Amino acid sequence: MADLRNRIIQEALFLFEKDGFHGVSVNQIVQKVGTSKGGFYHHFTSKDELLFVIHDTFITYVLDKAMIADGAYDSPTQKLEAIVKDFVKVFDLYKAHISVFYQENIYLKPEYESMIKKKRDHFKQIIIQTIHEGKESGDFRRDIPADITGMAILGMVNWTYKWYKRSGPKSIDEIGNIFVDFILRAILETNTYQNKARESFLPD
Repeated sequence: MADLRNRIIQEALFLFEKDGFHGVSVNQIVQKVGTSKGGFYHHFTSKDELLFVIHDTFITYVLDKAMIADGAYDSPTQKLEAIVKDFVKVFDLYKAHISVFYQENIYLKPEYESMIKKKRDHFKQIIIQTIHEGKESGDFRRDIPADITGMAILGMVNWTYKWYKRSGPKSIDEIGNIFVDFILRAILETNTYQNKARESFLPD
């Protein structure tokens, strides 16, 4: 059953990306999958719910990873590093989901849009709170505004969906490391960054 659900999602991703949400019918999806309408409605109450699930999948992933990092690390620097790396990774794991999100999110029903927004806001607040913690601990520069810095990180990483290609010269993990290095160079106190850079060259 789970396999059928996943196949419905994968075929819907392909069709939505190609023809748009309103350009695709449930009939087209079930024909592509090789199932019946009954099979579709066993897993999804409507095409609208299917669109929500596509959106919710990757947003839940980044939020869950951020919550794990929030509880796992006392160091704001380590916490932010883990959050950013997992955030970047989502653009490889859920590339098609994210493409459909940016293309079709205006068609989300208000109740579904509200649920998505709640998770996105929670993720944003974890990042901003981590920056606050770093400022208080002395790890991060005290002169940076936490909210604007958090939004800058979100904006920078979110843009990855526009240019990232699996066939590109850098792997998603390498890209994640580049983002982390760039962000930390901008927000860490000078001495903290120098110590972190020195530690990275120490042998295991």
